[in-house]
This record gives sequence, C-alpha cells and structure tokens, in this order.
Amino acid sequence: MDTQNIYKFNVQTLNGNSVTLSDYKNKVLLIVNTASECGFTPQLKDLAALKTEFEGQDFEILAFPSNDFGGQEPLEGQSIAAFCSIQGSNYPVFDKIRVRGPYADPLYKFLSDKKENGVLSSAPRWNFHKYLIGRDGRVVDYFFPFTKPTSSKVRKKIQRLLAPADVASK
Repeated sequence: MDTQNIYKFNVQTLNGNSVTLSDYKNKVLLIVNTASECGFTPQLKDLAALKTEFEGQDFEILAFPSNDFGGQEPLEGQSIAAFCSIQGSNYPVFDKIRVRGPYADPLYKFLSDKKENGVLSSAPRWNFHKYLIGRDGRVVDYFFPFTKPTSSKVRKKIQRLLAPADVASK
C-alpha cells in the first residue's frame, strides 16, 4: 500500500461525520487552511470561482478552518458553515483543526513534512496556505497564502494535473 498519499486519512465534517479522503481518489485536490477573520479571507470567494472554473472535471477544494494564526477563526461548527455559505463556498468545508505544531492534525503533519509525504516540507505559516494533490493522492506542490487561488500559477498547475496522461506528457 502506498503510504505517501492522503487516502489513509479520515477527517471530520462540520456536523461531526467522519469522511475518508479515499472518497476523493482520482481527483485533483487543493487543500487549504482557512479562517473567517483573516486579511486573506476574500480568497474564500476566489476558491469558489476556481471550483466553478473547473466544474465537471475531477477537481475538488477541501477547506480546513484553523485558529492557529492570530486567533482569526473564532467560529465553530455551524457558524463556520453559515459564514462560508455567505462567502459562496461551493466546496467541502471540514471541522476546525490545528494545522501546525505538535498538535497538528495528522493530515497536516503529513502535508507539511517531506519525511511523511516524500515530496516537500512546507508547514503553513499563515491562513490560506494551499497544497495541491495529484489524482494519485500524492502532494504535488504548495502555494503560500499571498498566492491567490485564481492566479495563473495555480490554475495552470491544476490544468496540467487534470489533462489526460497523453496530453500532459507533451
């Protein structure tokens, strides 16, 4: 079994249900730690625009609210869901987690550490740090918070990962 992919992790929805990330097999994913009171919070709308741009393709955004940076996510549970809905979120928003340090969620420990993911080490330094995951569940790249989800850099990498294998290799 390939242990350097995200499919071994379970995450909690905002209403407390457990979801296995293997439900997202064969999809390109953008995993983002979010917060409702951050200067980057307008990126929630950018994430929705990005999701709409790739609608009907095997692409998904997974948002993980976190209060790790400056206490900028004071909301909990359904309050997070309501806030994200107002922002136009058209992608799954999961339960609030820790994304850095010794108490980081196992998914984020994996995403942040090359020893675990086999590709890169890049722990979030602030809200809206983005990880790009290939169809095989492996970490491909990351983007700092100041990189907008709708930037050409992010969009081109997603397009490349979504392209059929014969097109992508040209």
